[in-house]
Amino acid sequence: MAASKSSLTALTVGAIGVVYGDIGTSVLYAIKEVFGSGHVPFTTDNIYGILSIFFWTLTVIVSIKYVVLVLRADNHGEGGLVAMLALASQSVKDQPRLRAVLLLVGIFGTCLFYGDGIITPAISVLSAVEGLEVISPTFKKYVIPLTLLILFCLFAVQKRGTTGIGKFFGPITLVWFLSIAALGVSHIVHHPEILWAINPAYALGFMWNNPGTTFIILGAVVLCVTGAEALYADMGHFGKRPIRIAWFSIVMPCLTLNYFGQGALLLQTPEAVKNPFYLMAPDWALIPLVVLATMATVIASQALISGAFSVTKQVIQLGYLPRLQVMHTSVKDTGQIYLPFVNWGLFAAIVLAVVMFKSSSNLAAAYGIAVCTDMLITTVLTFFVIRHAWKYPLWLCVAATGFFLLVDLAFWASNMLKLFDGGWFPLLIGSVMFMFMLTWKDGRALLNQKLRADALDLPSFLEAVFVSPPVRVEGTAVFLTAETGTVPNALLHNLKHNKVLHEQNLFVSVRSHEVPWVGMNKRLEVNALGHDCWEVVIHYGFKNDPDVPKALQQMQGRGCDLNPMTTSYFLSRDTVVPTLGVGMAPWREKLFAQMHRNAGAAADFLKLPNNAVVELGSKIEI
Repeated sequence: MAASKSSLTALTVGAIGVVYGDIGTSVLYAIKEVFGSGHVPFTTDNIYGILSIFFWTLTVIVSIKYVVLVLRADNHGEGGLVAMLALASQSVKDQPRLRAVLLLVGIFGTCLFYGDGIITPAISVLSAVEGLEVISPTFKKYVIPLTLLILFCLFAVQKRGTTGIGKFFGPITLVWFLSIAALGVSHIVHHPEILWAINPAYALGFMWNNPGTTFIILGAVVLCVTGAEALYADMGHFGKRPIRIAWFSIVMPCLTLNYFGQGALLLQTPEAVKNPFYLMAPDWALIPLVVLATMATVIASQALISGAFSVTKQVIQLGYLPRLQVMHTSVKDTGQIYLPFVNWGLFAAIVLAVVMFKSSSNLAAAYGIAVCTDMLITTVLTFFVIRHAWKYPLWLCVAATGFFLLVDLAFWASNMLKLFDGGWFPLLIGSVMFMFMLTWKDGRALLNQKLRADALDLPSFLEAVFVSPPVRVEGTAVFLTAETGTVPNALLHNLKHNKVLHEQNLFVSVRSHEVPWVGMNKRLEVNALGHDCWEVVIHYGFKNDPDVPKALQQMQGRGCDLNPMTTSYFLSRDTVVPTLGVGMAPWREKLFAQMHRNAGAAADFLKLPNNAVVELGSKIEI
C-alpha cells in the first residue's frame, strides 16, 4: 500500500511537470492580453466579470470537458489526437466515406500540433524573459537575443535526452505553481472580496452587457487553457488518476489564485496592466521570479518538443510521413526518442516566429487558432467515439458533446478575428504539413499499386527457382518487401549477381495498425513457403517501437534457426519517376518523388543492423 501511494505521488508530481507546464505558464500573458487590448475599460464590474470568465473557462474546458469526459476516451490506455483519431476511425470502419472524412479532419488536427509546437516555446520563453523589462527598461534590447540563446540551448541538448534532468521537471514546476499561488494570495489578502468573482453571475453579467466585447476578448481568454490538450495526450505516460489529482489539488487552485491576484492588483493599480504578473512581485523577488519563470517555460517547451517527436513517430507508422532517422536517448525508456530533422526544423521555425513577431503580445495574436481548432476537432471525434464505439444513445451523445461544440466554436470564431494579425502563421505551418502528409500517403498508395501490377508472384517464382536450384550458402537472408506475396527486387539482384541462395530465406513485410499497441502474441504472421523459405508479416501499433531483428527472434522454434552472426538483411530502394499520367497533380508527384528520394532512414527506423544491404531498385513511374 505504501509503495502504491509513493508511486501515485511520483506520477502526480511528474504529471505536474510534463502535462501542466504549458497551461501553468499561461499566467505570464493571459490577463495582460485581455486588459492590454484596450477593449475592456477598467471598472470593478469588468474586472470581476473577466476573472469569472477565466475561472469558468478553466472549469468548463479543462475540468469538465478534458478531465471528466475526454480522458475517458482512451485507446488501450493511450490518449492524444492520433489515438482519438484511430479510435474514431475504427468505430466507423463500416462507413468508408465517413471514415475517410474523419481521417482527413484528424490528420489536419495533428498537423496543427506542429503550428502550436512552434508558437508555444516562442511565446512562453519570450514572455518569461520579458520580465527583465520590468526590472529595468534598459534590458529590453537583450530580450530577443537571450530568448533565442535559451531556445538554441534547449534544442541543442535534445540529442542527449532528458533522462538525467527529467526527474527535476516535476519538482521545479511544483515550485512554480506554489510560487504563483503565493503571489496571488499576497494581493488577494488586500482585496479578499475579489474571490466573489467565482460566482458565474459575474461572467454572465459581463457577457450580457458587453456581447461584442465578449466575443472579441474570447480570443485572448483562450490563452488561459492553451496546453489543455496535453492532459489527454500524456494520459499513456501517467494515467488518468494522477492527471486528475494534479489538476484538482494543485494546478487549478494555483492558477485561480494567481489570476484572481492579478485582478486584485489591477483593482488597486490599473497601470500594472503592462505586465500584471511580474508587477505582483516585490522588487527583491523579480530576478528569482524571472529565473523560475524561464525554467518553467523551458520545461513546458521541452514537453511540447518531446510531444512533437512522439507524434511524428506515430504519424510515420500510420504511413503519413516518410521514415526519418529516430535516435533513442534512453536505454531504459523506449519512449525517449530524438528526431534530428524534426528538432532543427522546429527550431528554425521558432526562430522565425520570435524574430518576426518580436514580443509575446504580438505572438499572442498568432496563438489560439491552432489550439481552438484542435479542441474543436477533439470534440467532433469524441462524438463519434461515444456514439459509434461506446454505442451510447444519440440524444446523450449530442447532449454530451453539443454544449462543448458550441463553446469551442465561440472561441474558434473569436480567434479567427486574429487571422491577419498573425493567426495565419500556425495555420500556414499546419497546412504545409497537411500537404506533405497527404502527398506521401497518396504517393505511397500509387507506388504500391504500381509495384503490385509489375511484381512477380512469390510462390510461383520460388517454385520455378527450385526446379533447378542455385547454390545454397550458409546463413539466413531477410528480404524486406513492401508488398506480401511479391518477389523483392533485392532477391532478383542477389540471384542475378551472386547466383546463390541462402539456406534460409525470410520475406518480411512490416504493417502498422490504427491501434496504439500490438502485443507480442500477435506480432508475427508466418506463412511457410517450403524449401526453408517463409513469408513473415510483422505487426505494430502506432505506439510500438519497430524492431525487426527483435521481432524475428520469435521465428526460433518455428523451424527457422536465426543466428544474428549469419543473418543478412536486404532491402531495395526504388527510384520514383513522376509522369503526366493519371494520378496526383504533377507538382505533387514531383514532391513525392523528392520525399521518396530523401527518405533513406528505413534501416535505422526498423533497427536493422549496420551491415544491412540497401540496393538500388527499379525506376517506377507513377
